[in-house]
Amino acid sequence: MNPIQEYFYRIEEPERSTLLFLRDKILASDPENISETFSFGLPFIKYKKKMLCYFYYSKKYKRHYISFYHGDKLDYPELIQDGRKKFKILLIDMEKDLSVEFIINLTEEIKRYIK
Repeated sequence: MNPIQEYFYRIEEPERSTLLFLRDKILASDPENISETFSFGLPFIKYKKKMLCYFYYSKKYKRHYISFYHGDKLDYPELIQDGRKKFKILLIDMEKDLSVEFIINLTEEIKRYIK
């Protein structure tokens, strides 16, 4: 098992399935330009080899989240900056339906800022 698989398989269900689903949707949204790496003990998704987003867990909010690079340039009430300079996070609420379309739209918007 590679480090990315190990990261996700240490997460309990139903969170694991939800995060794997989101990961797969993001990767499939642009397979020619989006790739994945494991850095700093976390799965990172890259666009043209530059950071796009990563998955992590917030002890403060007690939820998993997706952190978007260049998130500081986005203006959506669903995104939290919490003192970060370049990133904003989207908390994943396992009790609510996720808008995969919203997440894919965020990645598409962020791609415009990646040079």
